[in-house]
Amino acid sequence: MCTGLVPLQTGLRPSLCTLPGPRVGRQQLTASAVHRRGQRAGSSIISNIATAPLPPPADLRRPARQQPETDKPDLSQAPPFTLTDLKRAIPQHCWEKNTFKSVSYLVKDVAIVAGLAVAAYAANTWWAWPLYWLAQGTMFWALFVVGHDCGHQSFSNSRKLNDFVGNITHSSILVPYHGWRVSHRTHHQHHGHVENDESWHPVSKKLYESMDPMARIGRLTFPISMLAFPFYLRSRSPGKTGSHYDPTCDLFVPAEAPLVETSNRFMLGMVALLAGFTVALGPLAMFNLYFMPYWINVMWLDAVTYLHHHGPEDEEKIPWYRGEVAPPPSVSLQAGACACVEHTSE
Repeated sequence: MCTGLVPLQTGLRPSLCTLPGPRVGRQQLTASAVHRRGQRAGSSIISNIATAPLPPPADLRRPARQQPETDKPDLSQAPPFTLTDLKRAIPQHCWEKNTFKSVSYLVKDVAIVAGLAVAAYAANTWWAWPLYWLAQGTMFWALFVVGHDCGHQSFSNSRKLNDFVGNITHSSILVPYHGWRVSHRTHHQHHGHVENDESWHPVSKKLYESMDPMARIGRLTFPISMLAFPFYLRSRSPGKTGSHYDPTCDLFVPAEAPLVETSNRFMLGMVALLAGFTVALGPLAMFNLYFMPYWINVMWLDAVTYLHHHGPEDEEKIPWYRGEVAPPPSVSLQAGACACVEHTSE
């Protein structure tokens, strides 16, 4: 979802979310072999990217390749830096994971979620509920970000703790942690690649014309597309088959099937918990307490991710790549990972 250095709410302060994977070219495509090879080749590097800091070099100020007519970087070319350059440019202390700090942020988030729910249920007035929906939906989004960081193994140095917290936080907002984690890893490995990227990529004219009319509306029509995330979890992106809940989906290698099943069990536990609260508090209360904040969270997720991957038409163009895996000097992973917009505030 994110690329570049962004401050996330974990003990690992800036998080390097531009992750390594296979290089891409710009020729005619055969995607399936690329996808499977990329999953295996990149996974070990991705899991450990925040474990090996390197000393800063003397000078990283190499000029980007320029387009003569615009004097702007040529985004269709490989950038003038390597993954090693990026790692060396990050200060040493930014690689340190502080489990206590991560857990303290999580406890604070959970306390806010519980406090908002108790206060809104006690007030139970027409004007308070919309304010609660917005505030709680934003906090659900915060829980998603914690699970996101667990998926990148930046929450702590313990994979077991990361996966446990990820399963808890993501299942609480009805996201299958391991299923999403693997597809998100694939997204980072093939970011900016039209055929191999897992999500938020353009569809070809041929694919668009083959889509069901309802799928065109739901996936590609604003603002309805801002509600697409749970449907993506169920049936992936246009042109792809399978589900984040299916251990046999081609997203996963056989060794990952038990992890997907584990997350499914966490999801079933959350569904049972919601059913119990519905019986105890009533359907209307659960509509206000959970259903509406859930959809606010979905809109936050879709809106933020969309803005990362699409630029305004009157400003910088974001390139998309396609083709077979090819060696340098073809378009590299870094070029695809840089094909995003980082929205920051001064």
